[in-house]
Amino acid sequence: MINIFDRYRKVRMYLLDAVHDLTTEQFNYIPPGFNNNIIWNIGHLIAAQQGVCYLRAGEAMSIDREIFEHYKPGTKPVRFVDSSEIDYFKSLAVSTIDTFEKDYLLNKFSAYKPWTTRYGTELPDINTATEFLFYHEGLHYGYIAALRKNFRKDFFRL
Repeated sequence: MINIFDRYRKVRMYLLDAVHDLTTEQFNYIPPGFNNNIIWNIGHLIAAQQGVCYLRAGEAMSIDREIFEHYKPGTKPVRFVDSSEIDYFKSLAVSTIDTFEKDYLLNKFSAYKPWTTRYGTELPDINTATEFLFYHEGLHYGYIAALRKNFRKDFFRL
């Protein structure tokens, strides 16, 4: 059976594959009726995983606090993200899972504080929290797919 971290990496790789052909402008584009963009969603997935896992266990995050503050729940895009930062987020999408697996195996999440998400899901421990993240990833993958469908054809004509 595939372990949860391999599954998590596959989900992130699937997401990265879905956006591999986008331009910097497309990553940053906010269509009418939307309040965020594709790169914000990717940054948010990284930040949310850090908050749900590390902060709830009283552990230091494996990303810079500034990234967390810009992409945590309740935020929205505030600036244009350049191509080098997009590449950095793409690398974080995978490296944070690798780090999470190592930290999990070191039992760093033993002091996990139970809580209930805004979706009403109870997360009593790190294992349940990790399973919840699959739901959260899928939700934001759906947002990313909707954002892609709303690219204005004339804006992105090659």
